[in-house]
Amino acid sequence: MVQSGNVSQSRKTPGRLDVGILSVASAAPEHVAHQRDVVEATRLAYQEQFEDFDRIAAVFFTAGIHERHSCEPFGWYLTERDWPERTEAYIRGALGLFIDAAAKALERADLKARDVDAIVTVSSTGIATPSLEAQAMGKLGFRDDVIRVPVFGMGCAGGAAGLALGAELAAASPGRVVLVVVVELCSLSFRRDLATKANMVAMALFGDGAAAAVLRTGPGGAMRIVDSGQHTWPDTLHIMGWRVDKMGFGVIFDQSIPAFARDNMASAIEGILKTQGRKRTDLTRFICHPGGRKVLEAIEMSMDLPPMALDHEREVLRNYGNMSAPTVMFVLERVLTGKIPECSLLMALGPGFSISTVTLAAAGA
Repeated sequence: MVQSGNVSQSRKTPGRLDVGILSVASAAPEHVAHQRDVVEATRLAYQEQFEDFDRIAAVFFTAGIHERHSCEPFGWYLTERDWPERTEAYIRGALGLFIDAAAKALERADLKARDVDAIVTVSSTGIATPSLEAQAMGKLGFRDDVIRVPVFGMGCAGGAAGLALGAELAAASPGRVVLVVVVELCSLSFRRDLATKANMVAMALFGDGAAAAVLRTGPGGAMRIVDSGQHTWPDTLHIMGWRVDKMGFGVIFDQSIPAFARDNMASAIEGILKTQGRKRTDLTRFICHPGGRKVLEAIEMSMDLPPMALDHEREVLRNYGNMSAPTVMFVLERVLTGKIPECSLLMALGPGFSISTVTLAAAGA
């Protein structure tokens, strides 16, 4: 269990919500790219466009990533692909991951698709209309009156924001079963035509994946969502996002992200917790989106955690890379397999620039 420096003797876990997490499940595509192979393929593709490629390539070795999964073989991304090709790949890959993650989560919750009353679908790496849950309805067997809520644009914060929205929907109608599915194909942002440092960082960090959670009020679930929060910093639109052109998405990564997180996260978290009647010392664990090694180190410094404290986060980063929104749910899945922390804060940074959080309590806490 990861702990903050001082834990109060009388933790306050009740909140304005009381929604059980019945299950969490993850899914990753079949193609695996080892970091050493990725950097060599990238070198062949870009070395003539970067006089200092070896210096830029250092990010591949310092990112804390051993391998990643992608919906297409890595070589597919090193040829020019236009928007229609990327969209076709997105719909094909994202739909498959949606079905895989959703089916696993429902099985773990001992429920069927027809038991689901509402579906929250979170994705920011492609566009599908009809949205993914509509395309999956016939394949999974959802009811024709299921509530559908697709969410776009939250980026890496989408996993936390999706869980928060799902909890609100569940709490609004006691007994309602809410399925939250988060799918991202970040590899589709790899651009052969963009010889930029931001593109190199994306190629060093990003992978594809999906995760799903089943939520419901009432009994059930080892962990319960008891509150949520968000904070958006003013004048930070330039820090993270997409730049869109005829070839597709191009990543916007400001090099100040780790430093910004280190300097600003603590006060934002304290503000969110204060509105909930909590303090940082009430928490027994942080469950964080592992955006990269430097971001994890910045979070540990900002939140006064011991170095290397975010162990599950580093494991997920090492084996899957930064999958954007689903990544924090991969971490949550691992937390659920061990001793459940009495009170924890799940959090992720995203475009805006913003942070989304979900406050969790062990069942019965």
